[in-house]
Amino acid sequence: MKPPAPYLPAPSPALSKADQEALTDLYVRGTPANTLRAYEHDLLYITAWRATRFSAALEWPESEATALAFLLDHARDLSDAPEDDIARQTAEVLIAQGLRKSLACPAPSTLDRRIASWLAFHRMKNLSSPFDAPQVKQARAKARRAAARPPAPKSAHPITRDVLEQLLATCRGSRRDCRDRAILMLGWASGGRRRSEITGLRREDVSLKEFDKSGVIWISLLETKTTDKGETPRLVLKGRAAQALEHWIEVGQIDAGPLFRPISKADRVLKRRLSPDAIYQIVKHRLKLAGLPQDFASPHGLRSGFLTQAALDGAPIQAAMRLSLHRSLAQAQKYYDDVDITENPATDLLG
Repeated sequence: MKPPAPYLPAPSPALSKADQEALTDLYVRGTPANTLRAYEHDLLYITAWRATRFSAALEWPESEATALAFLLDHARDLSDAPEDDIARQTAEVLIAQGLRKSLACPAPSTLDRRIASWLAFHRMKNLSSPFDAPQVKQARAKARRAAARPPAPKSAHPITRDVLEQLLATCRGSRRDCRDRAILMLGWASGGRRRSEITGLRREDVSLKEFDKSGVIWISLLETKTTDKGETPRLVLKGRAAQALEHWIEVGQIDAGPLFRPISKADRVLKRRLSPDAIYQIVKHRLKLAGLPQDFASPHGLRSGFLTQAALDGAPIQAAMRLSLHRSLAQAQKYYDDVDITENPATDLLG
Protein backbone atom coordinates (compact mmCIF):
# COMPACT_ATOMS: atom_id res chain seq x y z
CA MET A 1 0.00 0.00 0.00
CA LYS A 2 1.39 3.39 -1.01
CA PRO A 3 2.01 5.62 2.02
CA PRO A 4 0.10 8.92 2.11
CA ALA A 5 1.87 12.12 1.14
CA PRO A 6 3.55 13.81 4.13
CA TYR A 7 1.05 16.67 3.96
CA LEU A 8 -1.77 14.22 4.71
CA PRO A 9 -2.39 12.60 8.13
CA ALA A 10 -0.30 9.51 8.85
CA PRO A 11 -2.18 6.20 9.25
CA SER A 12 -3.16 5.54 12.83
CA PRO A 13 -3.81 2.03 14.21
CA ALA A 14 -6.43 3.57 16.48
CA LEU A 15 -8.59 4.51 13.48
CA SER A 16 -10.69 2.29 11.28
CA LYS A 17 -10.12 2.41 7.53
CA ALA A 18 -13.30 4.49 7.09
CA ASP A 19 -12.23 6.96 9.80
CA GLN A 20 -8.74 7.24 8.29
CA GLU A 21 -10.24 8.02 4.88
CA ALA A 22 -12.57 10.57 6.46
CA LEU A 23 -9.62 12.24 8.22
CA THR A 24 -7.63 12.39 4.99
CA ASP A 25 -10.61 13.87 3.18
CA LEU A 26 -10.95 16.45 5.96
CA TYR A 27 -7.31 17.49 5.52
CA VAL A 28 -7.76 17.89 1.77
CA ARG A 29 -11.01 19.86 2.05
CA GLY A 30 -9.71 21.95 4.95
CA THR A 31 -6.46 22.96 3.26
CA PRO A 32 -6.54 25.70 0.57
CA ALA A 33 -5.70 24.44 -2.90
CA ASN A 34 -2.77 26.89 -3.14
CA THR A 35 -1.31 25.48 0.07
CA LEU A 36 -1.62 21.90 -1.20
CA ARG A 37 0.18 22.89 -4.41
CA ALA A 38 2.93 24.58 -2.38
CA TYR A 39 3.26 21.46 -0.22
CA GLU A 40 3.68 19.30 -3.32
CA HIS A 41 6.31 21.59 -4.85
CA ASP A 42 8.23 21.87 -1.59
CA LEU A 43 8.08 18.11 -1.02
CA LEU A 44 9.54 17.52 -4.50
CA TYR A 45 12.37 19.96 -3.83
CA ILE A 46 13.17 18.69 -0.32
CA THR A 47 13.13 15.06 -1.44
CA ALA A 48 15.46 15.80 -4.39
CA TRP A 49 17.80 17.86 -2.19
CA ARG A 50 18.16 15.09 0.40
CA ALA A 51 18.62 12.39 -2.23
CA THR A 52 21.38 14.41 -3.90
CA ARG A 53 23.05 15.71 -0.75
CA PHE A 54 22.99 12.50 1.31
CA SER A 55 22.04 9.78 -1.21
CA ALA A 56 19.11 8.92 1.04
CA ALA A 57 15.36 9.29 1.28
CA LEU A 58 13.58 11.56 3.73
CA GLU A 59 13.43 10.38 7.32
CA TRP A 60 10.60 10.87 9.81
CA PRO A 61 11.45 12.56 12.06
CA GLU A 62 14.35 14.19 10.27
CA SER A 63 17.64 14.70 12.12
CA GLU A 64 18.85 18.07 13.38
CA ALA A 65 22.07 17.63 11.37
CA THR A 66 20.07 17.33 8.13
CA ALA A 67 17.92 20.35 9.00
CA LEU A 68 21.04 22.39 9.75
CA ALA A 69 22.68 21.28 6.49
CA PHE A 70 19.57 22.37 4.58
CA LEU A 71 19.75 25.80 6.21
CA LEU A 72 23.48 26.20 5.52
CA ASP A 73 23.13 25.08 1.89
CA HIS A 74 20.48 27.75 1.29
CA ALA A 75 21.91 30.59 3.37
CA ARG A 76 24.76 31.61 1.05
CA ASP A 77 25.52 32.45 -2.55
CA LEU A 78 27.13 29.36 -4.05
CA SER A 79 28.41 31.09 -7.20
CA ASP A 80 31.83 31.68 -5.62
CA ALA A 81 31.97 28.34 -3.82
CA PRO A 82 34.66 25.83 -4.92
CA GLU A 83 33.51 23.36 -7.56
CA ASP A 84 33.96 20.47 -5.13
CA ASP A 85 31.76 22.15 -2.48
CA ILE A 86 28.99 19.64 -1.67
CA ALA A 87 26.37 22.38 -1.38
CA ARG A 88 27.31 23.74 -4.83
CA GLN A 89 27.33 20.27 -6.39
CA THR A 90 23.90 19.58 -4.92
CA ALA A 91 22.55 22.90 -6.20
CA GLU A 92 23.88 22.22 -9.71
CA VAL A 93 22.04 18.90 -9.79
CA LEU A 94 18.83 20.61 -8.69
CA ILE A 95 19.31 23.28 -11.36
CA ALA A 96 19.73 20.57 -13.99
CA GLN A 97 16.48 18.99 -12.75
CA GLY A 98 14.67 22.33 -13.07
CA LEU A 99 14.05 22.54 -9.33
CA ARG A 100 16.37 25.46 -8.64
CA LYS A 101 16.96 28.56 -10.75
CA SER A 102 20.55 29.48 -9.96
CA LEU A 103 23.45 29.21 -7.52
CA ALA A 104 22.45 32.51 -5.95
CA CYS A 105 21.16 32.54 -2.40
CA PRO A 106 17.40 31.82 -2.52
CA ALA A 107 15.04 34.53 -1.30
CA PRO A 108 14.44 34.33 2.47
CA SER A 109 10.73 33.94 1.80
CA THR A 110 11.39 30.84 -0.34
CA LEU A 111 13.54 29.26 2.35
CA ASP A 112 10.95 30.15 5.00
CA ARG A 113 8.17 28.54 2.97
CA ARG A 114 10.08 25.30 2.40
CA ILE A 115 10.98 25.04 6.08
CA ALA A 116 7.36 25.79 7.02
CA SER A 117 6.24 22.96 4.74
CA TRP A 118 8.79 20.56 6.23
CA LEU A 119 7.58 21.59 9.70
CA ALA A 120 3.99 20.97 8.66
CA PHE A 121 4.85 17.50 7.34
CA HIS A 122 6.25 16.57 10.77
CA ARG A 123 3.25 18.04 12.56
CA MET A 124 0.82 16.08 10.39
CA LYS A 125 2.71 12.90 11.28
CA ASN A 126 2.50 13.76 14.99
CA LEU A 127 6.30 14.11 15.12
CA SER A 128 8.57 16.78 16.56
CA SER A 129 10.45 18.76 13.94
CA PRO A 130 14.24 19.31 13.91
CA PHE A 131 13.56 22.92 12.92
CA ASP A 132 12.23 23.47 16.45
CA ALA A 133 15.61 22.59 17.99
CA PRO A 134 17.30 25.66 19.62
CA GLN A 135 20.46 25.53 17.50
CA VAL A 136 18.52 25.13 14.26
CA LYS A 137 16.07 27.92 15.19
CA GLN A 138 18.96 30.25 15.98
CA ALA A 139 20.71 29.39 12.71
CA ARG A 140 17.49 30.06 10.84
CA ALA A 141 17.15 33.49 12.46
CA LYS A 142 20.77 34.31 11.56
CA ALA A 143 20.23 33.15 7.98
CA ARG A 144 17.16 35.34 7.65
CA ARG A 145 19.04 38.38 8.92
CA ALA A 146 22.12 37.70 6.78
CA ALA A 147 20.04 37.39 3.60
CA ALA A 148 17.73 40.30 4.37
CA ARG A 149 16.87 42.31 1.27
CA PRO A 150 14.06 44.61 0.19
CA PRO A 151 11.14 42.45 -0.98
CA ALA A 152 10.85 42.36 -4.74
CA PRO A 153 7.50 43.62 -6.04
CA LYS A 154 5.19 40.89 -7.32
CA SER A 155 4.54 43.03 -10.38
CA ALA A 156 7.14 45.27 -11.99
CA HIS A 157 4.52 48.03 -12.34
CA PRO A 158 1.01 48.50 -10.98
CA ILE A 159 -1.75 48.31 -13.57
CA THR A 160 -3.28 51.70 -12.86
CA ARG A 161 -6.39 52.95 -14.65
CA ASP A 162 -4.52 54.34 -17.67
CA VAL A 163 -2.63 51.07 -18.18
CA LEU A 164 -5.83 49.07 -17.75
CA GLU A 165 -7.53 51.19 -20.42
CA GLN A 166 -4.69 50.34 -22.84
CA LEU A 167 -5.20 46.63 -22.19
CA LEU A 168 -8.97 46.89 -22.56
CA ALA A 169 -8.54 48.67 -25.90
CA THR A 170 -7.04 45.46 -27.29
CA CYS A 171 -10.25 43.53 -26.48
CA ARG A 172 -12.53 43.95 -29.48
CA GLY A 173 -15.26 41.54 -30.59
CA SER A 174 -14.44 37.84 -30.30
CA ARG A 175 -15.52 35.62 -27.42
CA ARG A 176 -11.91 35.57 -26.26
CA ASP A 177 -11.92 39.37 -26.22
CA CYS A 178 -15.16 39.43 -24.24
CA ARG A 179 -13.76 36.95 -21.72
CA ASP A 180 -10.45 38.78 -21.32
CA ARG A 181 -12.21 42.12 -20.93
CA ALA A 182 -14.39 40.67 -18.17
CA ILE A 183 -11.39 39.09 -16.44
CA LEU A 184 -9.35 42.29 -16.49
CA MET A 185 -12.25 44.45 -15.30
CA LEU A 186 -13.42 42.08 -12.60
CA GLY A 187 -9.85 41.44 -11.46
CA TRP A 188 -9.20 45.16 -11.12
CA ALA A 189 -12.51 46.75 -10.12
CA SER A 190 -13.55 44.18 -7.50
CA GLY A 191 -10.56 45.14 -5.38
CA GLY A 192 -7.63 43.55 -7.18
CA ARG A 193 -8.32 39.85 -7.17
CA ARG A 194 -5.62 37.20 -7.12
CA ARG A 195 -5.32 34.72 -10.02
CA SER A 196 -6.68 31.79 -8.02
CA GLU A 197 -9.65 33.88 -6.86
CA ILE A 198 -10.55 34.80 -10.45
CA THR A 199 -10.26 31.27 -11.81
CA GLY A 200 -12.01 29.78 -8.79
CA LEU A 201 -15.21 31.72 -9.44
CA ARG A 202 -18.29 29.83 -10.59
CA ARG A 203 -21.45 31.11 -12.23
CA GLU A 204 -23.28 30.34 -8.99
CA ASP A 205 -21.04 32.86 -7.21
CA VAL A 206 -22.35 35.73 -9.35
CA SER A 207 -25.73 37.35 -8.67
CA LEU A 208 -27.34 39.33 -11.50
CA LYS A 209 -30.63 39.92 -9.63
CA GLU A 210 -30.02 43.64 -9.28
CA PHE A 211 -28.22 44.19 -12.57
CA ASP A 212 -31.19 45.24 -14.73
CA LYS A 213 -32.46 47.61 -12.03
CA SER A 214 -29.27 49.18 -10.67
CA GLY A 215 -26.40 47.86 -12.82
CA VAL A 216 -24.90 46.13 -9.78
CA ILE A 217 -23.48 42.59 -9.68
CA TRP A 218 -22.74 40.83 -6.39
CA ILE A 219 -19.83 38.37 -6.22
CA SER A 220 -19.37 35.72 -3.55
CA LEU A 221 -15.83 34.41 -3.19
CA LEU A 222 -15.56 31.06 -1.43
CA GLU A 223 -12.30 32.01 0.26
CA THR A 224 -9.22 34.16 -0.25
CA LYS A 225 -5.65 34.18 1.01
CA THR A 226 -6.79 36.30 3.96
CA THR A 227 -10.29 34.92 4.59
CA ASP A 228 -11.65 31.46 5.35
CA LYS A 229 -14.48 29.57 3.70
CA GLY A 230 -17.83 31.08 4.59
CA GLU A 231 -16.25 34.23 6.05
CA THR A 232 -15.48 36.15 2.87
CA PRO A 233 -17.73 39.22 2.50
CA ARG A 234 -19.62 39.68 -0.76
CA LEU A 235 -18.01 42.01 -3.28
CA VAL A 236 -19.78 44.43 -5.58
CA LEU A 237 -19.14 45.15 -9.26
CA LYS A 238 -20.60 48.28 -10.86
CA GLY A 239 -20.50 50.31 -14.06
CA ARG A 240 -18.43 49.14 -17.01
CA ALA A 241 -16.97 46.22 -15.06
CA ALA A 242 -20.45 44.86 -14.29
CA GLN A 243 -21.49 45.34 -17.91
CA ALA A 244 -18.40 43.49 -19.16
CA LEU A 245 -19.06 40.54 -16.85
CA GLU A 246 -22.76 40.35 -17.75
CA HIS A 247 -21.84 40.48 -21.44
CA TRP A 248 -19.35 37.62 -21.04
CA ILE A 249 -21.92 35.48 -19.22
CA GLU A 250 -24.36 36.05 -22.09
CA VAL A 251 -21.86 35.59 -24.93
CA GLY A 252 -20.19 32.59 -23.30
CA GLN A 253 -23.58 31.07 -22.37
CA ILE A 254 -22.33 30.48 -18.84
CA ASP A 255 -25.38 29.05 -17.07
CA ALA A 256 -23.52 27.06 -14.40
CA GLY A 257 -20.05 25.83 -13.51
CA PRO A 258 -16.75 27.68 -13.99
CA LEU A 259 -17.20 31.39 -14.74
CA PHE A 260 -14.04 31.80 -16.82
CA ARG A 261 -13.10 29.05 -19.27
CA PRO A 262 -10.61 28.30 -22.05
CA ILE A 263 -11.63 29.21 -25.59
CA SER A 264 -10.66 27.09 -28.58
CA LYS A 265 -8.97 28.37 -31.72
CA ALA A 266 -12.41 28.21 -33.34
CA ASP A 267 -13.62 30.71 -30.67
CA ARG A 268 -15.67 28.04 -28.90
CA VAL A 269 -16.08 28.21 -25.13
CA LEU A 270 -14.95 25.01 -23.41
CA LYS A 271 -16.43 23.53 -20.25
CA ARG A 272 -13.43 23.36 -17.93
CA ARG A 273 -12.19 26.27 -15.86
CA LEU A 274 -9.15 28.37 -16.63
CA SER A 275 -5.97 27.63 -14.70
CA PRO A 276 -4.35 30.41 -12.62
CA ASP A 277 -1.42 30.39 -15.05
CA ALA A 278 -3.85 31.29 -17.86
CA ILE A 279 -4.45 34.66 -16.16
CA TYR A 280 -0.71 35.32 -16.35
CA GLN A 281 -0.74 34.45 -20.07
CA ILE A 282 -3.76 36.70 -20.69
CA VAL A 283 -2.11 39.71 -19.02
CA LYS A 284 1.13 39.03 -20.91
CA HIS A 285 -0.76 38.76 -24.23
CA ARG A 286 -2.72 41.96 -23.67
CA LEU A 287 0.42 43.87 -22.71
CA LYS A 288 2.02 42.79 -25.98
CA LEU A 289 -1.04 43.81 -28.01
CA ALA A 290 -1.04 47.17 -26.24
CA GLY A 291 2.56 47.77 -27.26
CA LEU A 292 3.91 47.44 -23.73
CA PRO A 293 6.79 45.16 -22.68
CA GLN A 294 5.48 41.72 -21.71
CA ASP A 295 7.36 41.97 -18.42
CA PHE A 296 5.83 45.39 -17.68
CA ALA A 297 3.39 43.84 -15.20
CA SER A 298 2.09 40.54 -13.86
CA PRO A 299 -1.47 39.66 -12.78
CA HIS A 300 -0.61 41.02 -9.32
CA GLY A 301 -0.43 44.39 -11.06
CA LEU A 302 -4.26 44.34 -11.08
CA ARG A 303 -4.18 44.25 -7.28
CA SER A 304 -1.39 46.77 -6.76
CA GLY A 305 -2.87 48.96 -9.51
CA PHE A 306 -6.28 49.06 -7.85
CA LEU A 307 -4.80 50.20 -4.53
CA THR A 308 -2.42 52.65 -6.20
CA GLN A 309 -5.28 54.18 -8.18
CA ALA A 310 -7.43 54.37 -5.04
CA ALA A 311 -4.63 56.34 -3.38
CA LEU A 312 -4.21 58.61 -6.42
CA ASP A 313 -7.95 59.34 -6.46
CA GLY A 314 -8.00 60.07 -2.74
CA ALA A 315 -10.22 57.12 -1.76
CA PRO A 316 -9.99 56.34 1.98
CA ILE A 317 -7.74 53.36 2.59
CA GLN A 318 -10.45 51.66 4.65
CA ALA A 319 -12.80 51.81 1.66
CA ALA A 320 -10.17 50.29 -0.64
CA MET A 321 -9.45 47.53 1.88
CA ARG A 322 -13.15 46.62 2.02
CA LEU A 323 -12.75 45.44 -1.57
CA SER A 324 -9.13 44.29 -1.65
CA LEU A 325 -9.75 42.27 1.56
CA HIS A 326 -6.29 43.09 2.89
CA ARG A 327 -6.05 41.80 6.44
CA SER A 328 -3.08 44.02 7.29
CA LEU A 329 -3.42 47.79 7.23
CA ALA A 330 0.37 48.03 6.96
CA GLN A 331 0.39 46.01 3.73
CA ALA A 332 -2.27 48.15 2.08
CA GLN A 333 -0.71 51.34 3.45
CA LYS A 334 2.50 50.87 1.45
CA TYR A 335 0.64 51.58 -1.80
CA TYR A 336 -0.73 54.79 -0.30
CA ASP A 337 2.72 55.71 1.05
CA ASP A 338 4.27 55.41 -2.43
CA VAL A 339 1.70 57.89 -3.74
CA ASP A 340 1.90 60.22 -0.73
CA ILE A 341 5.65 60.60 -0.95
CA THR A 342 5.53 61.68 -4.61
CA GLU A 343 2.94 64.32 -3.68
CA ASN A 344 4.98 65.53 -0.70
CA PRO A 345 5.94 69.21 -1.31
CA ALA A 346 9.28 68.60 0.40
CA THR A 347 10.35 66.54 -2.62
CA ASP A 348 10.23 69.71 -4.79
CA LEU A 349 12.51 71.91 -2.65
CA LEU A 350 15.26 71.97 -5.26
CA GLY A 351 12.83 72.86 -8.00
